[in-house]
Amino acid sequence: MSLHIAVAHVPAYQRIQGAIRKRIQAGELAPGDPVDSERELARANSVSLMTARHALASLEREGLVERRRGVGTFVAPPKIHFNKLMSYTEQMAGRGLEARTVIVSCTAGIFNEEISGRLALRLDAPLVMMERLRLSADSPVALETCYLSEEEFSGISDASLRAELQGSLFTTLERKYEIELAHADEEVDATTADARLAELMAVPRGTPLLRIRQVIYTTNNNPALYVLGLYLSGRHTLMIRRFR
Repeated sequence: MSLHIAVAHVPAYQRIQGAIRKRIQAGELAPGDPVDSERELARANSVSLMTARHALASLEREGLVERRRGVGTFVAPPKIHFNKLMSYTEQMAGRGLEARTVIVSCTAGIFNEEISGRLALRLDAPLVMMERLRLSADSPVALETCYLSEEEFSGISDASLRAELQGSLFTTLERKYEIELAHADEEVDATTADARLAELMAVPRGTPLLRIRQVIYTTNNNPALYVLGLYLSGRHTLMIRRFR
């Protein structure tokens, strides 16, 4: 009695997509890097131009690449979607990219009145300020400064949590402190990199940045977290869906 195992046939365009996606995930191709042209892909994979074109078009619909008429195809910058509250780690994972975090500083103290007010705390309430440099494919993408109540989130700055805080802060807060994050109020504007930020993000001083201020609320409508994010504008695209 012979045993026949059916092997699913993977279309050629999907194989090409998978190969490009893996190179992006591995960091071999970073945002802005060129992707092989249709002709190069067709020749390397022994397929038709139409098949290669289909593979690139599918990757473009996923948001992984962008095609510039008359220039070529390039790895797309990460996109910030405004219709869903997601951590940076979750955003990168959704695009098949690995996010990495470097904790620049973590200090406790009393900061300015505006931050305390945004968190609905008394003006002399102790806070924890955490600066985290966010990277994708080992390249700096953003500096996020997070403020939390030291009383409500006791131990958040402990060394024992350092490994967790290099991942998703949202996940750490929800798991360790048993809260559920629900929505955020955000303000978006533009600024430029000062000397310290330019050094941290390895860009020239005065580089354009996207600045996002977030107050993040729990399901009980309590402000839990204030985040000031400074993002390289050339590495992010805002995706906003508007309804009439």
